[in-house]
Amino acid sequence: MKKMLAAGLLCVLLLAACAPAAPEPETGKLHIVAAIFPAYDFARAAAGDLAEVTMLLPPGAESHSYEPTPADILAVQDCDLFFYLGGESDAWVEGILETVRPGGRVLRMMDCVELLEEEEDHHHDHSEGEVAELDEHVWTSPENAAAITRAVGEALAELDGAHQAEYRANAGTYAGQLEELDQDFSHFFDGVSNKTMVFGDRFPLRYFAERYGLDCRAAFPGCGGQTEPSAAVIASLIKLVEAESLSTVWYIEFSNHLVADSVAEAAGVETAMFHSCHNVAREDLEAGVTYLSLMRGNLSALKEHMR
Repeated sequence: MKKMLAAGLLCVLLLAACAPAAPEPETGKLHIVAAIFPAYDFARAAAGDLAEVTMLLPPGAESHSYEPTPADILAVQDCDLFFYLGGESDAWVEGILETVRPGGRVLRMMDCVELLEEEEDHHHDHSEGEVAELDEHVWTSPENAAAITRAVGEALAELDGAHQAEYRANAGTYAGQLEELDQDFSHFFDGVSNKTMVFGDRFPLRYFAERYGLDCRAAFPGCGGQTEPSAAVIASLIKLVEAESLSTVWYIEFSNHLVADSVAEAAGVETAMFHSCHNVAREDLEAGVTYLSLMRGNLSALKEHMR
């Protein structure tokens, strides 16, 4: 699969070479290219006005199936810092890196924190000797998000020593706000009597659940490619919602939430969205939403639906 991706990207690169070269930035600022929204948000917070930050994944796009453009490849090749996740959902990035050599530094979000294994799929019978994959959704814990923000601040300080104090201060300010958010989540969950959450959707929240001691069940694992769960899976989720007397079935952003609706309707409860912050809609990006504001929205939703 990687060879096919690399071959396809090579063709794209050859086409890009025939296209007019992108104009060089005239600002003299560092140019950061971030693969996905969390990396983009943490980088722009650490950079402030001292660098230009570009996000490769288009707003609203699905990372798992994204195909990079010639402009993407040239951007990675020419940037000062390329900041990406390093997991299964951005395997297309690995294809770029096998095809071209970035001119600047490369930083992986998954290298900035301690990794966990993917959440066990309670609906799947695991074969003996089957190796668990590392979960890539590291940013979903605000504690991790703070550590990642500080790491990108350090990377920028090393790249632009003349402004190292500013990068570290910017990163420290945003990381401090994320750590305050982490404390607010912890305080909220300390007062919740039932920490069970049911997602009629994929489950990219392993790090969030681990941080706050949640028991989460979902229709699909974190990066599952399934589109429809079996009748047995739906039945088990309905049974769990009823047995735990839950008030809400959750779904994530950009979901059609059909499974969540089905489970909630059968159990006679509500549905609500939990934003994983993997990507945002274009209008939200243009409005200036941040990881911090989205997670604050999640906290408000939890306060409304969990007791």
